[in-house]
Amino acid sequence: MPWVKPYRWRIAYGLLCVVLSTAMFSWLPTLIRHALDAMAAGAPLRDILKTAATMVGVTLGMAVFRFQMREILNGVSRIIEHDLREDLFAHLARLDPGWYGRTRTGELMAKLTNDIGAVRMAVGPAIMYLTNTIFGGVFALSFMIAISPRLTLIALAPMIVLPLITLRLGKAIHDRFERVQARFGDLTTLVQEHLSGLRIIRAYRQEDAEQRRFDDISRDYLERNVALVRLNAMMGPSFTFFAGLGAAAVLGFGGAQVVAGTISVGAFVAFGLYLANLTWPLIALGWVTSLFQRGAASMTRLLDILDATPAVADPAPPRVAVPLPPTSGGRGITLEHVRFAYPAREGETPREVLQDISVTVPPGATLGIVGATGSGKSTLLELIPRLADVTGGRVLIDGVDVRDIPLAVLRQEIGFVPQESLLFSETLATNLGYGSENPDDARWASEVAQLRETIEGFPGGWDTMLGERGINLSGGQKQRASLARALARRPSVVILDDALSAVDTHTEAAILRELRHALAGRTAIIASHRITAIRDANWILVLDEGRVAEQGTHDELLRRQGRYWTLLRRQQLEDEIEGDPAGRPEEPALRSG
Repeated sequence: MPWVKPYRWRIAYGLLCVVLSTAMFSWLPTLIRHALDAMAAGAPLRDILKTAATMVGVTLGMAVFRFQMREILNGVSRIIEHDLREDLFAHLARLDPGWYGRTRTGELMAKLTNDIGAVRMAVGPAIMYLTNTIFGGVFALSFMIAISPRLTLIALAPMIVLPLITLRLGKAIHDRFERVQARFGDLTTLVQEHLSGLRIIRAYRQEDAEQRRFDDISRDYLERNVALVRLNAMMGPSFTFFAGLGAAAVLGFGGAQVVAGTISVGAFVAFGLYLANLTWPLIALGWVTSLFQRGAASMTRLLDILDATPAVADPAPPRVAVPLPPTSGGRGITLEHVRFAYPAREGETPREVLQDISVTVPPGATLGIVGATGSGKSTLLELIPRLADVTGGRVLIDGVDVRDIPLAVLRQEIGFVPQESLLFSETLATNLGYGSENPDDARWASEVAQLRETIEGFPGGWDTMLGERGINLSGGQKQRASLARALARRPSVVILDDALSAVDTHTEAAILRELRHALAGRTAIIASHRITAIRDANWILVLDEGRVAEQGTHDELLRRQGRYWTLLRRQQLEDEIEGDPAGRPEEPALRSG
């Protein structure tokens, strides 16, 4: 993995520490053998004490190397976990909305938590114990053969079936762990949706039904985990059983050799200790196999994210990055025969949601866009900052195709206010100053959005902490905060996607008056279902099912008495019925500079 390569020398030293500590540990039974044989032969106490001192030194050295191997290998695995998580987060930031539309949030959260943890265990503890298992087994087996090749064959005979058990159980653990992780994704998705939709659940009195859904998934998750635990539990006892058979055989045949005087008591005790040293690596091999299988399954799930190709990326050959010319005002925007279709499922034909749309917005001018729900307004706006790319035609800024402009440069020029007003769990000052360098710009923008008095009326003022997605603000307050956030960056192009739909008409009128001055000299593109928001734009598009049904100035469209005129009359009638004259034509509306 590329995340391992930067730390390969540290890992190599950590593995060297494993080998050295294992070698020292494997030397201890031989020292015990020498001590026992010396005592049986009546050797002087000095020789026995010398052996004991050697054992103390070996044990101390073994402790030092074991500390280093754990500190280095477990520490590096934590660093790799950190790097992998950062790369995943950075890659997620580059993926397009279409990818997120096909991927559940709960599933992503499961991968970013449990799966990364499983990979860490595979590249840290699993590698460490695998090295210990291999060298511990080799050292133990070498000393056993040196003591008695015949006893070694007798001890190993029952263990011939262990590789087969490892392969069979290892594959089963891999498959079951994938199913466990998939179900965990279902569980986290349900919890995330439940918390997000708690008001709806309560309003429809579906608490019991949701509890049953949760119980069903949670129970299935439990059953899959229990099945996985059962497999893991089979691994250790299987190894222990066959190793025990070998130990029993050694006790019988080896005891007879001791009685016959073929081998010494010290050699027999040392052989037994080496057999125990060999048994532990064999048992640990089952656990290590489980860790590697879990890590492999989790890495496969993470690669599903990392291998996803962003639909929108910086210019790459054959395209050449082109800088935008400097400007202190707005920028010209041109749409040339723009078409867009969302990706279709395999076997289906993509359906175009935008068809042959052409319009030019001069620098500093305002374009208004109206149309029924689903007419393509939001999709059209998303093509300008390249939240999605056209499937036909071109979008130009100051004569440069947006696909030839580096994303960071392009989006720095644009203040975008989407339909959904998402705020972060931070202070109001942090939210309104998001992406802005000067804190004073946020205060200025809050005045334009008619939000400053509201903010300063909160007990915490600008330091008021918002809940998740700004839940402690009303819909209108969130929209005004989103508008202020976009204006605080003082962009050359401002895009508003029905940005005042939750604001009452009186506040909307005050905001529009301030916007008229704030946007002087800047280019604005505004989509709204309210005519009052766009009636004084330099040019207006009326969209219908992805096509331009009408276009022109407010007065020109009224004279034609087409869709735009019908929409305006309907809104005026609704305002009269509600007793609210604010939506009538005489109400001030946004004008271009």
